Amino acid sequence: MSLTELPREPEQPVALLDADAIDSLVPPFPAADVDELRGLVHGPVYAAGDDGLAAEVATWNVAVQRTPAIAVGATCAADVAAAVSWAVARGLRVAVQATGHGPVRNAAGSMMITTRRMQGLFIDPERRTVRVEAGVKWKRLMESAAEFGLAGLCGSSSDVGVVGYTLGGGLGSLGRKHGFAADHVRAVEIVTADGRQRTLSADSEPELFWAVRGGKGNFGVVTALELELVPLTGLYAGGIFFAGEDMAAVLHAFRRWAPALPEEVSTSVAILRMPDAEFVPPPLRGQTAVHLRYAYCGTDLDEGERLVEPMRTAGRALLGFIGPIRTDETDAIHMDPVDPMPAWEKGLLLADLTEEIVDALLGAAGPQLDIPLAMLEVRLMGGALARPAPVPNAVPGRSGAYAVYAIGPGIPELAHVVPAVVRGVLAVLGPWRSPETVINFLGDVSGPGEVAAAYPPGVHQRLADVKAAVDPERVFSFGHAI
Repeated sequence: MSLTELPREPEQPVALLDADAIDSLVPPFPAADVDELRGLVHGPVYAAGDDGLAAEVATWNVAVQRTPAIAVGATCAADVAAAVSWAVARGLRVAVQATGHGPVRNAAGSMMITTRRMQGLFIDPERRTVRVEAGVKWKRLMESAAEFGLAGLCGSSSDVGVVGYTLGGGLGSLGRKHGFAADHVRAVEIVTADGRQRTLSADSEPELFWAVRGGKGNFGVVTALELELVPLTGLYAGGIFFAGEDMAAVLHAFRRWAPALPEEVSTSVAILRMPDAEFVPPPLRGQTAVHLRYAYCGTDLDEGERLVEPMRTAGRALLGFIGPIRTDETDAIHMDPVDPMPAWEKGLLLADLTEEIVDALLGAAGPQLDIPLAMLEVRLMGGALARPAPVPNAVPGRSGAYAVYAIGPGIPELAHVVPAVVRGVLAVLGPWRSPETVINFLGDVSGPGEVAAAYPPGVHQRLADVKAAVDPERVFSFGHAI
């Protein structure tokens, strides 16, 4: 079987298909071949139908049900290299998963390599660097770095994996001061489609090094990164939930306030439709609310307090705290959910946030509407996020003034409704859309053209040229494929 004969990803999440359709996507493999693979790797190997396969490939987004032909729980880079070589010899495409936060589509019929067992982490406080293996989450890195007065460029949740987040750019609460996480990558350890273990840097295979930082998983399985850390001992940060009836006042206050902020401030505002559930605090239970997220990373915490003061009275506060926090407490800013949940997501960039744009957003997603939209966030960009990386990379999204990110419940009952609602809300913002999209916010895509359009002119073609050179058979073609 050649790679070109294998089925591409289905046009809907396999979790929404019936059992017969799922089984038809999973090619069988002889037991002797599977036993051979088990002898080549240290970690567990599961074939379709094996007990433990579903648990091995389970995702945080439970709307995506993984149905690979084979799964390998890699424990080291050698396991990854052996698994890739075995898969290529049998005409299998290869997908990879660490913490399970990244998938938006099922990698059906693939060789699925899971890397969560790869937990190596070493911090060099003198060089202000960390070498982190593919299964490490941001929480562990941030806690370890804090002991040395250092921090990484973590995103809105420390529960996600460092590697996948960084390969997609990595937009976090220190971004306007320090840029994308990918801008701080010094070296990449990767296994490519030929089974080779390579170490990439600005001086070693610089073109592939450029492409991997921003090109996600299109070029191989990244087994470790070396990242620069930044000196930081604390933040003035947190969030405030405002009543939904004050949404217009809060959003208009935000669009007047945010553009004048210094680069030491990263901030966003989110429209949240909270479920009527016990895990939601009583003031927010069953409510539509507006959540201000704020992080000041300057040295003068009094200045951080002064800068946020105009927003504290923008509406009726229901709940929240903004004040001094440790660098390993950044989850308090966005308060992203930790437990697995079904979700369908999509994002874009805006060139501005004017009165007209806010009014259009309120008309499409305001509290007067009963729509299945769990969250819509507007995040301030600019600062270091708008500047080229010191060592150029393929990360898109530097042209936008604001990032918009929307999530709806990815449950079967709303399988067709939620994508239509989310796309419809974002379409209202289309007249003010900026070129490019943050790859980690791209979400589900209609096809390769949408992935290509996320990158600046010429960048996607350059990525395609690198892809053709290192993976001509398209072994790695799941997710946001190039």
